[in-house]
Amino acid sequence: MDFWTDPSYGRDMEQRQIGTHAVSAIGLGAMPLSIEGRPDRERALATVHAALDAGVTLVDTADAYHRDAGEVGHNEELVAEALRTYGGGTDAVLVATKGGHLRPGDGSWTQDARPEHLKAAARESARRLGVEAVGLYQLHRPDPQVPYAESVGALADLLDEGVIAMAGISNASVAQIDEADDVLGGRLVAVQNQFSPAFRSSLAELEHCAAKGIAFLPWSPLGGIAKAAELGSRHSAFQEVADAHGVSPQQVTLAWELALASVVVPIPGSSRPASVTDSARAADLRLTADEVARLSSTGQEA
Repeated sequence: MDFWTDPSYGRDMEQRQIGTHAVSAIGLGAMPLSIEGRPDRERALATVHAALDAGVTLVDTADAYHRDAGEVGHNEELVAEALRTYGGGTDAVLVATKGGHLRPGDGSWTQDARPEHLKAAARESARRLGVEAVGLYQLHRPDPQVPYAESVGALADLLDEGVIAMAGISNASVAQIDEADDVLGGRLVAVQNQFSPAFRSSLAELEHCAAKGIAFLPWSPLGGIAKAAELGSRHSAFQEVADAHGVSPQQVTLAWELALASVVVPIPGSSRPASVTDSARAADLRLTADEVARLSSTGQEA
């Protein structure tokens, strides 16, 4: 069967599985709420609340999502506050966080995936989130200075110790997915890689996760679509399909990603209530097989 035209794309996509946890088909990437260009706290909280109002039950954060030195965990604390102050129930919400990246405050990103750092970072994340165990803890990025098995081994220890409930990895290759799952004893539940119409280099990892039944969380899933000026000829098909359905090209992009495999759970970032509400509607948009095939074959990088 051709991967792009798998008829299973048409199944109910309201809920998707990450390990033992059912989550909304569309999640929220909370990073824009805390890094450069971030909104004020009132709008940031309103954005998370809007996501919850729209039925989003997966919120992705990280201890490195902050702007200035000395505010490690800014985004985790903001997400925790948003959940505490939300007027409705939040028991079904899965908060996923990550460790292994650092931000020294000069705009750069550095890495530290030593086991001792990850174990301490996971405990701090649990404290900031106000939970006994982190719902999903992910290795943010492989550290070239640390053997990958040692970094992932820290996650295995955290699982065994009950500090985290589920383990995932991010920015990983197919080989690293298999290595991580082996080190974790078959307990790898999620892979978070960049994937979008403009960045399809992780297609092999997406397909591999689909074959293994591991959730695939595209980060920056609206790449090449989020700004109208970027549509151009390379991505015009997304606009044309959007016009045909009377929806935004962002919704079409997310619906296309959902159609690729039942393990896909996009986590579009947002800093405004209106944009997160629009993204959430993609879970109800059903594309035809012809539309999925067309979007899958257009605008690809050489």
